[in-house]
Amino acid sequence: MREQKNTTILNHYSAWKYVLLVVTIIIMLFSALPTFFGEDAAVQISKEAGLKVNALELHQLLIAQGVKVKRIDQTSGQTLIVIDDNSQQSQLKSFLSNQVKDPTEITLTLAPAAPNWLLSLGFSPIKLGLDLRGGVQFLLDVEIEPVYKLQYNTFIESVRQFVRQEALYGVTVQQQVDGNVQISAQELEQRGAVRQFINKQYPNWQVSNSGEQSLSVGMTEAEKITIRDLTVKQNLQIMRSRIEQLGITEAVVQRQGEHRIRIELPGVQDPAAAKSVIGATASLAFYQVKQPGSVNAKTLKDEQGKPVYVARRAVLGGEHIVDARASLGEMGLPEVVIHLDREGGSMMSDFSRDNIGKPMATSYSEYSRDDNGQIRQTTEVISVATIQAQLGDRFSITGAGDYAEAQQLALLLRAGSMTAPVTIVEERTIGPSLGEENITNGFSALALGMGVTLLFMGLWYRRLGWIANVALVANMILIFGLMALIPGAVLTLPGIAGLVLTVGMAVDTNVLIFERIKDKLKEGRSFAHAIDRGFDSAFSTIVDANFTTMITAVVLYAIGNGPIQGFALTLGLGLLTSMFTGIFASRALVNWAYGRDFSRNVKV
Repeated sequence: MREQKNTTILNHYSAWKYVLLVVTIIIMLFSALPTFFGEDAAVQISKEAGLKVNALELHQLLIAQGVKVKRIDQTSGQTLIVIDDNSQQSQLKSFLSNQVKDPTEITLTLAPAAPNWLLSLGFSPIKLGLDLRGGVQFLLDVEIEPVYKLQYNTFIESVRQFVRQEALYGVTVQQQVDGNVQISAQELEQRGAVRQFINKQYPNWQVSNSGEQSLSVGMTEAEKITIRDLTVKQNLQIMRSRIEQLGITEAVVQRQGEHRIRIELPGVQDPAAAKSVIGATASLAFYQVKQPGSVNAKTLKDEQGKPVYVARRAVLGGEHIVDARASLGEMGLPEVVIHLDREGGSMMSDFSRDNIGKPMATSYSEYSRDDNGQIRQTTEVISVATIQAQLGDRFSITGAGDYAEAQQLALLLRAGSMTAPVTIVEERTIGPSLGEENITNGFSALALGMGVTLLFMGLWYRRLGWIANVALVANMILIFGLMALIPGAVLTLPGIAGLVLTVGMAVDTNVLIFERIKDKLKEGRSFAHAIDRGFDSAFSTIVDANFTTMITAVVLYAIGNGPIQGFALTLGLGLLTSMFTGIFASRALVNWAYGRDFSRNVKV
């Protein structure tokens, strides 16, 4: 075969790769910029507050009060007042309480200090964790035993209803001391019918013989675990909804252990208000009123302590409420306007149609701990009203107290009724000054580590070292930009530690490449050829090392919580960005700086 010479270009990237690199870094730079501008103290007025003056008049009033107003933004009916002096935030809230109809709709918050043109592009600062921003942390305990008790009560009522429908005379259903349900029946056919009903309707419950004429029924351990997990998950969703109602957008709500929930509220400066909503377990239920001594009736008490006889089963509960608003009725009395979902509206419509002219009771329930630490449920009838017409998915109730209490009840109903009682077992508060100190110390450590690393690389590797330094700066831009873009990403103090570690790991990628280049130069290769072979030979080693570390970061994020997740997040993002900048960006800079080499001949 005839020998043919073919020239191959070394250290060359196509134009689209350079464009991709530049565009990526520019986008990440714009994403990271709002974080470096910081945040300003602000007060937010919701549209439900009923602001009495317009923005211009409000601005003039605040200047007259000596408040250093930076700007006033009005969007979707909400008013955000941003000030220059953080110490005036509480003073501003007190003054605004006289300028609105409902002072409870005023919240203290923080607003990005970045220019409007940057924020209008859709970029926002990195969300800071509790240890950096200050705020409050709650640890809640979800009580599962009342949920098990409710499941058993529902089971007993269901079996009793089946016994009545099938006319199984002589069959008794009662709960034992050990919690299981004992069903006694003299005839074998009756026991068989009950067993068949349970196996069909409650397939995850265990049925066993208890003596010659009775059955013992109880939940299996697997069913208890399933109910516990579902209960905690439902309470997690309800907690997130309640926090959204408070206007806190950067909260962290996570499960901790088997039946506990950890809530972090960065930036919250009024823990009492958050605590009253998070720890509350308010729920409503609607009952048909019965006559005293009626079958299947139970007794509740009203606000005066008088007995009210209602049906054992509620017509519907708070789980069907999708919206609730406090307002003033025709007589000027506070009321709560309730909006039900489709299923709840249909149930209420059917019930009210068949019971026009009859009374319906509305009960209010909440859980609390007694002096012995035991959970107790308090249920009170807040109103008994006669059904005047067929109701739909929207109606109002009265008897919730004054207007402020009606608003509180409406907020809890909008956020959802807890599926299990929760109690606050731990509360921690971190002041804003401590958070600022953590930020200063953390970023000082990051700046020191980066500065020493940049100096070392520049002195030790000379020309290639300064290329690595540019790649390291680009790496930091990418990390901050990604953290600002990823929903739910929160920067914590351990996260800053992860950033410091990332500095060393990012440089380590370049160190591996540069050492391989030095080895190739010692073998007598040209500088361009040594660069080409150095990058290629180090690639597999870099991927293997970063992949194993990424596994650790993923495991830490999956099983950890709070500070551990913050560290794992920045570590994982740092691994990805360091590989991108160490391999792709560094190679692009080397190619751009040292040009092309046509000296390599390949035989075909």
